[in-house]
Amino acid sequence: MPKSTAAYSKQIERLKQAIDGADAVVIGAGAGLSTSAGLTYSGERFETYFKDFADKYGIQDMYSGGFYPFASLEEYWAWWSRHIMVNRYERAPKPVYDDLLNLVAGKDYFVLTTNVDHQFQLAGFDKKRLFYTQGDYGLWQCSEPCHQRTYDNEEIVRRMFTEQQDMKVPTELIPRCPICGKPMTMNLRADDTFVQDEGWYHAQGRYQDFLRRYEGMRVVFLELGVGRNTPIIIKYPFWKYTHNNTNAFYACINFQEAFAPREISGRSVCVGVDIGDFLKEVCE
Repeated sequence: MPKSTAAYSKQIERLKQAIDGADAVVIGAGAGLSTSAGLTYSGERFETYFKDFADKYGIQDMYSGGFYPFASLEEYWAWWSRHIMVNRYERAPKPVYDDLLNLVAGKDYFVLTTNVDHQFQLAGFDKKRLFYTQGDYGLWQCSEPCHQRTYDNEEIVRRMFTEQQDMKVPTELIPRCPICGKPMTMNLRADDTFVQDEGWYHAQGRYQDFLRRYEGMRVVFLELGVGRNTPIIIKYPFWKYTHNNTNAFYACINFQEAFAPREISGRSVCVGVDIGDFLKEVCE
């Protein structure tokens, strides 16, 4: 945590200089980025969209509600269609993603993220520069799964959202696998049934190609809101890439967990503040 305004300003200036001089920027984004952008899963926003579910079942936030054992598929999809609609197809309330895009404007960049809300694409980031490792709220898959393919859900989700009544969607809108007929489910990495389809592997390949292309060059690894749930996806690799490439620079912006290994501390900026506030000041 910065000890003074002067120290904070110095961190901002160091990151600006690193990005200005960079050949490429690799963004690693976790849940903290979307939280900073206003996509909160509890409190007032939860009450606005899920008060009826909270009253009936005692559900207290959107995250835990996703694991609730609803009695029917009609009710299950009433919950999930709302969740998908407000977290995937509506843009985040605050312009944090817009500021991030402005920060890397004119730079060759790539985004690696564990977020599944696709706010990067909604903000205008190039789809071919995004790798969503953990899935996408906008995709369904067979619950079995009987095959390795995903399906866009926007059209049906929008109908579910508008046509549901009494916390249930019309039965005819319940999605079923076109191959085996079993219920569809979310394409989210929760267990070994997660489908990594052709699009997932193409994105992985583009990310790996990007890293190879800039190996040994001036690369900024910008980590935003990454916690400790899955550090092997973003945090640990970013530390390793920075350590192995003496021309690389590491930045960690995280309200609660801003730190870096001692071995790369001289080429790092770690700031424990709100990501949105920090990005706004950097862009200014």
